[in-house]
Amino acid sequence: MGEFEYKQVIVFRSDLKLSKGKIAAQAGHAAVSAAQKAHNRHRDWWDAWLFEGQRKVAVKVKDEKELLELEEQANDMDLPNALIIDRGLTEVPPGTVTCLGIGPAPATKVDRLTGNLSLL
Repeated sequence: MGEFEYKQVIVFRSDLKLSKGKIAAQAGHAAVSAAQKAHNRHRDWWDAWLFEGQRKVAVKVKDEKELLELEEQANDMDLPNALIIDRGLTEVPPGTVTCLGIGPAPATKVDRLTGNLSLL
């Protein structure tokens, strides 16, 4: 197999200082929720991503403002996405926006939005 043509990106806020376990749980929420939206709206993207091996990349932004801007841009680009808002049962207060799942979608399209972000 060559390069992946489809990918999913999970974008985290770096200002929250979440534990590794919390990051893993939030990434799971974002990955599943965004993938479900892709399955519903862009089934061909979802099928291809699943077949390729479900590439996922975790990146970071500075704060909630940057995360919400990315969500808006993802919506404008018709990229499936899911904003994750925590219930506040463990490490953060209720209603804390923790991360954003984007895709699965064509990697070139996702990279236009997230390609300049640093890895988590």
